[in-house]
Formats: sequence, C-alpha cells, structure tokens
Amino acid sequence: MNKSVIVNNLSKKYGETKAIENINFEVNNSEIFGLIGPDGAGKSTIIRILTSLILADSGKCTLNGLDVVKDYKKIRKIIGYMPGRFSLYQDLTVEENLKFFATVFGTSIEENYDLIKDIYHQIESFKKRRAGKLSGGMKQKLALSCALIHKPEILVLDEPTTGVDAVSRKEFWDMLKKLKEKDITIIVSTPYMDEASLCDRVALIQKGNIMQINTPEKIINNFTKELLSIKSKNIYKLLKDLRKYPEYRSAFPFGQNIHFTSNETIADIENIKNFLINNGHQNIDIKAIKANIEDCFMELMT
Repeated sequence: MNKSVIVNNLSKKYGETKAIENINFEVNNSEIFGLIGPDGAGKSTIIRILTSLILADSGKCTLNGLDVVKDYKKIRKIIGYMPGRFSLYQDLTVEENLKFFATVFGTSIEENYDLIKDIYHQIESFKKRRAGKLSGGMKQKLALSCALIHKPEILVLDEPTTGVDAVSRKEFWDMLKKLKEKDITIIVSTPYMDEASLCDRVALIQKGNIMQINTPEKIINNFTKELLSIKSKNIYKLLKDLRKYPEYRSAFPFGQNIHFTSNETIADIENIKNFLINNGHQNIDIKAIKANIEDCFMELMT
C-alpha cells in the first residue's frame, strides 16, 4: 500500500521542555489517521511540523514524497490545513473568506465547488454573514471548506471538533468519511477518545511519545485484562478504596462508574464486593464490561 506520509524519528523541544521524542509513523493513501491524546501530548507539534509551520530538532518527514523542509513551498500547495483555533478573517463574510483562499491558491470557488458542495451548502444561506458572527459548528464548516478549496491531496486537521456541539461533531466526521472516498488522505488530531473509533488507524500519544499504533478494533482486542464497571453510593470514596484493594491494578472514573482491573487472572467479584462492604459502601453494583479506546489508553499508562 502506498504511503502518503512517512515520519522518521521526529523530535522537538521548546527550551528544556520535550514536546515529542523519536516519533515514527506512516499514513496510507486515502486513510483517516488519528493522533489521539490529551492536551500537552504533542499532537499539535506533530501537526505543525507536518504542515511546515515549525522545524523539528531532528528527524525527517515526507508528504507524498516531498520533504517538509526542503520542499515546503510545494508541500503547502498539496495540503489543506485546519488549525485548532478558528483562524479565518473574522470581518470578512463567509463568501469573501472562501474567495480569498481560493485566490491565494490560484483557483476559484466554481472550479472546485464539487469538492466542497456537501459542506458548503450547509452554510451557503449565510454567505453574506461575517465569519466572526457564525456559530461554532458553522465556523468549523467554513474552515474546512477553505482548507479544501484548492483540492489538496492531504488534509491535516488539528483538533477540529474541540468546542463544538455533539451534533456538529457527528456531522463533521460524516464529512470526513465522504472526503476519504474522494482519495484525500486525512490526518486528524483529537483529545476525544470516542473519535478514535471513527479513524482507520490511530496513534495513541502521551507526553511526546507514541504508545501504540493500530486500528481501533485491534487496540481494543489487545486489552487482555478483565475489566469491571463498579458503582456505589459514594463514587469518590469508592475510587479511593478500590485503589487500596490488595489485587488492585488500575481504577479510573468513567462518569458515575469506576473502571477497574485487578492483578488476578479472573477478578474475584464476590471478594471485591465484600471488600467494599467492609469499607462501608452501599448499593454496590459490579459487572464485567468490554474495554473501549479510553480504557486501552489508560491501561497503556499504568
């Protein structure tokens, strides 16, 4: 399978702070590849290096065979970039922003309208409205339209769904799937673990290091510990007490429940329940569940 993006031993520091260290990954043609991790994990640093906005301290990366340092002018013509913060011209209208970006790349809205029509038609009725007056979801659609107007080969999105509502997030990912069908390679960073399952493959990143790269399904299947969802009347005391359980391995809050793993091959649910009763817990509910991406991420950190 042909590779659109190849990253070799990428490292970057800001002063004494290590942002990323020896990052390696490859992205296949027409693939949605996710960089998944919390704030400060190094996702935006990787994105900015790939888009030739900053230089790495060491390492090398290529996009469709072009070196991000030597060929940065050519790279900027074949990529579409959507930064995490809305960066279009607030005082220009929707239509004026789109025309401006089309002109910068020597094209027009009409020439590539077919590529953006599914996205743009949702905001076209507001084309005379200033960008700064748009809602979060509409700003997102405008930014994506501007990133696509020159028909890029690779689309790079830095936390594109941060701060938008759940409906807009779903619509956005539906749009990305349609773009993938048009042979556009997509790299997207996100702190939302639930969005990992919408990617073809993901890299789980923490503290500047990649912990694992695989399909979401394979990452979940690699979770070998028995996972328990535990609930009681006092969730804060529950978390504290579970971390004192003799066979404790991990315990993390997930909504109103605690996701718990023990060092036992098969968790002794009755023993755990008796332990909690002896520690004054009431209304205890314990059940085995299937792990999700977030569980796998937390497991890799233990």
